[in-house]
Amino acid sequence: MNAAINDGILHLAELGRLNASSCLVEGPDFIAGADALRASGLQIGLHLNFTEAMGRPGLYLPVGSLILHAWARRLRRPQVAAQIARQLDLFEDAIGGPPDFIDGHQHVHQFPQIRTALLDEIGRRYGDRRPWLRSTRRGDLSGLPAALRFKAYTIEALGAARFTRLARQAGWPLNRGFLGVYDFRGGQKAYAVLLRQWLSRARDGDAIMCHPAAAESPGDGLGPQRLAEFQVLSSAAMQGWLERFGLQLAP
Repeated sequence: MNAAINDGILHLAELGRLNASSCLVEGPDFIAGADALRASGLQIGLHLNFTEAMGRPGLYLPVGSLILHAWARRLRRPQVAAQIARQLDLFEDAIGGPPDFIDGHQHVHQFPQIRTALLDEIGRRYGDRRPWLRSTRRGDLSGLPAALRFKAYTIEALGAARFTRLARQAGWPLNRGFLGVYDFRGGQKAYAVLLRQWLSRARDGDAIMCHPAAAESPGDGLGPQRLAEFQVLSSAAMQGWLERFGLQLAP
């Protein structure tokens, strides 16, 4: 999405605080950062995108409108399939192979019509080479604020059960549970409290979503909170929490 996000991800990879990075392949800084990302040792995934045009032609709608169109089965199937294939092509050209995993920007990969087209396309492409897929089935949210639990429930309700069932039937691996959902507010102090809670509740196979950047970027409305995430993730406290809760960032 921008160079500051790339820099934050790469620095956190060097510190051992991340084990995976999702890629918006049509973003303006994806190609420029691809070589460094390949050398980082991170798992590299496709962040499937149907909501951020970033100056590109295609099927891009605000997420609320996309939800309405997908649930009404009003998306054009050939256009959905072509967009998924194009983004996978761009990923493979830049990274030199298939993604280690696939998820979705604003969780669009689990929406009706998109999820079936995605599973069809990766089934044709990858056969026995199986990227893992991100399930948004919520992890342990006990003790978290009610508003954040509600947001996690809402994301899960937007297709996690059906997507997980279809993926399992087709033999695709998935994460166990999903953590990291919050309101992108509160700066370092609030994020530190939340991250510690997520880590304390994480179980084998859970995925924790994060959105770090090494600096704020002009025009990025989440810039201040991205920087706050980076500062917490790169802190000594983060390493202490991993050790205290007996956690390893696993492939």
